[in-house]
Amino acid sequence: MLTIAGSDSGAGAGIQADLKTFHQFGVYGTTVVVAITAQNTLGVRAVHPVPPKIVAAQLAALAEDLPPAALKSGMLATTDLVREVAAAIRRYRWRNYVLDPVIAASSGDALLDLEALTALRAELVPLAALVTPNLDEARLLTRQEVADPVAMERAGHALLGAGARAALIKGGHLEGQVVTDVLVTAQGVRRFTHPRLTTRASHGTGCTLSAAITAGLARGIDLEHSVEQALDFVTRAIAGAPPLGAGHGPLNHWVRAPRTEESPA
Repeated sequence: MLTIAGSDSGAGAGIQADLKTFHQFGVYGTTVVVAITAQNTLGVRAVHPVPPKIVAAQLAALAEDLPPAALKSGMLATTDLVREVAAAIRRYRWRNYVLDPVIAASSGDALLDLEALTALRAELVPLAALVTPNLDEARLLTRQEVADPVAMERAGHALLGAGARAALIKGGHLEGQVVTDVLVTAQGVRRFTHPRLTTRASHGTGCTLSAAITAGLARGIDLEHSVEQALDFVTRAIAGAPPLGAGHGPLNHWVRAPRTEESPA
């Protein structure tokens, strides 16, 4: 298992959230750090991208000795880093790649520039077994409005048309008391629904969800079941979130996750 993402000093998102999630799902997590952030529940204070050559060295070290059964990427920050990651996935022929196209933090602070978004759309989407955008990210990736479940389905099909094998459009920003997430694959469309939770604990939800899906894929679980398990885990992690920080707090990564008796991936 591999996460390629930024380090969150508040430990609610990014590399830290991914590793906590991997642990709960019983898989061994490795990391490639692409950026160091200074942040807490109130927002992002600073972002320092890691030099591309150091990112390339981390990727090469893992390919040599600890190749992942599945991998995900989160915050990638710059065009050069997006391209470095895409080149590595192609070079090492890594499969089961989940692309979480992180563009902004829960606080609204930007984590990806527009030039990097263009590179992400062109180079990483076609490599992805699954893309997991929220509504804003889906809008930017597909260049179409995404404001209801029907539009979410259209956006999912557009991402498949761009080369992704599947897309999960997350509906947490929809209005109403029911949250709908839409999974689009070549085999069809499935909507997942659950009651909306009133909470400040939203920091790291996307990271945690994509990490949980990646863990399922690493354990040999099919995509739809991996998504179903991950959504259930995140919902319970939000419901049981600790009262930490004055802003968007972290989830409870200690809630029970599905486990198997298989060896860690």
